[in-house]
This record gives sequence, structure tokens and C-alpha cells, in this order.
Amino acid sequence: MSSSENVTTGVLAGEFSPPDGTPPRSGRNRSDRVSASVGKPAETAGPAWTYAAVLAWVGFAALYFAIPDRPSDFAQPLYVRETGIGFVVWAGLLALAAALSPLLPAFRPRLLKVGPWLTALGVFFAIWEISTAKLGLLPVPFFAPPSSLVEVYADDWSRLLDSLLNSLRLLAYGFAFGAAWGFITGVSIGWSRSLGYWVHPILRFLGPIPSTALLPMAFFFFPSSFSAAVFLIALATWFPVTVLTWSGVASVDKAYYDVARTLGANERFLIFKVAVPAALPHVFVGLFMGLGASFSVLVAAEMMGVKSGLGWYLQWAQGWAAYSNMYGALIVMAIIFSGLITLLFSIRDRLLAWQKGVVKW
Repeated sequence: MSSSENVTTGVLAGEFSPPDGTPPRSGRNRSDRVSASVGKPAETAGPAWTYAAVLAWVGFAALYFAIPDRPSDFAQPLYVRETGIGFVVWAGLLALAAALSPLLPAFRPRLLKVGPWLTALGVFFAIWEISTAKLGLLPVPFFAPPSSLVEVYADDWSRLLDSLLNSLRLLAYGFAFGAAWGFITGVSIGWSRSLGYWVHPILRFLGPIPSTALLPMAFFFFPSSFSAAVFLIALATWFPVTVLTWSGVASVDKAYYDVARTLGANERFLIFKVAVPAALPHVFVGLFMGLGASFSVLVAAEMMGVKSGLGWYLQWAQGWAAYSNMYGALIVMAIIFSGLITLLFSIRDRLLAWQKGVVKW
């Protein structure tokens, strides 16, 4: 074999031996090293951020008690001292965690990761407290100090909890119906061209209409405001789930069907064992979009017709100028809705293990 052929063979094999006699370098080993380095998580923050977070919260706790509150024409929050004690305890726990983190290797990376956010939150709470309770730079009652939120959660937790449970019940019914019918419709029109011929024009005509625009008609045609809200939430979920499921089924590689037919698969097997599993990534994208749309419709429906839920609570708080209650409900809403999307992502990562990490949240 000639020297040029040796070089060509070495390059194709991923290794090349220079003429000076040095050991061959493997291209495959280099790619493995690159892949391994890419897979390693990088630390986003150092220990300095942890100490900065401790200083921010300790400084805020000291400022909370050192500067007296400015007198106001409105009623003062009831739990000012208790809120301050809570901030002192939190600052102490954070300082203890920073001191013990070198002794806890499993806990230290998590603390380093959230260090910048803990610092930012400490500065934010300090600015919030100074601009409201201490100096009164923001108008009352539209902007209340942090202690007012503690009062909301301590004194009005029963009404807030009842509103939350009603919202979750309404959301569960609407999202479940919309997701189920969207999945069935998407698979049907993606598999059957004749059915798609009739459903596709209706989908293109009714789908883009915002569900909130149908609120007056829904409240008129349905026997109760609850059933009308369930329909509107289901409609907001149905459209994206249908479109994405249809797209997923229609984009399945035809070779998969050919191989399955060669092995004796019937039509039922092709739908449930080939088309649906291959379309699941698209289905979950539709579920994410439908869940986000259902949040908006839920709040709008509760504000306009349903006499319960977090949307109704926001409307009630605004009517009584109880802006602290309104902010408290918004925080609960953000936590719950974000938690539901996180739960849906967890289900996706478990069912689609080969695509774990492809879609981030």
C-alpha cells in the first residue's frame, strides 16, 4: 500500500500519524472529550454571590428595624413586627447555610447557583420597603409594603384558598376536555384525509378567534356560568392541541408505516403504536400552548361571570381598593400556574426520555 493510501486510511479512521514518529491522535477520542465537556454543567456563580446575598438580607433586616415607618392616612399593616422578625430569621438561616455550605458538597452547588437571585431579591425587598413604608415615595394604597402581604395571607387565607381551589377545579375540567378532544381531533384529521377535508376549514375559521371574544355568547347559551367557562377554557386548549397533534401525525416518516405493514401491522396498530408515539413531541408543544391560553381565559371568565376563583378575587379586591389582596392573589396565581407548567414538563421528560432537555422551562 502506498504512503498516500496510508494517509487516506488514517484520516478516514479518525487517526493520523505524523512523519516525525509521534503517537497517532484519535479523532474519535477528541469528539468524546468535547461531548463530555459539553455535558458538564457550568457553575453560574461563585462564593462571592453567596456572601453578597447574606449581606443584602442582613442589611435589609437591619434597615427594617432601624428606620421608623412614615405615618400614613390609611390603616397601618397589622404584622409589621412579625414580618421584620421573619426577615431576621431568613437572613440568619441564609448566613448559616453559607457558613455550612463548604461542609455540604451536595448542597453547595445549589446555593452557588441561586446566589445572584438571592442577592437581587434582598435588594428588591429593601427598595420596596424604603419606597413604601419608610419614605412613602409610592402612593398609598396602590403600593403597600411587604408586611401588607403577610397580613393578606394571615387574615384572608380562607377566602384566598377557596378561590384557588375553585380556579383549579374549573381549569382542570376545561383543560382536560380541551386536551382530550384536541388530541382526538388532531389524530383523526392527521390520519384520515377525508375527515380532514371537512374539519380543516372549520378549524381555520373558528380556531383563531380568541375564546374571550365568545364570553357573551357562551354565558347566554350555557345553563350556568361554570359550564360556559369550562367550554371556553376547553376551546382555548382544543385549538393548539389539535393543530400540533395533526402536524405531528402528518409529519411521521412514511417508512415507519411501511416497515410496520411489512411485519403484519393492522391500521389500529399503525395509529396507536406508530403515529401517536412519533407525534408525542408535537402533542406536548400543543399542550403547553393550550395550558398557557387556558390561564388567560380562566381569569377573564372568572372576572366577568363566574362568582368564584382567583379572577373573581382580583375583581373583588380591586372593587374594595384592597390592592394588597390583589397583589397577594397575583403572587399565588404566578406560583400555581408556573408549577402546573413545570409539572407538565416533568411528565414530558418522563414520557419522552430521548428528548429530555430539548425543550427548556
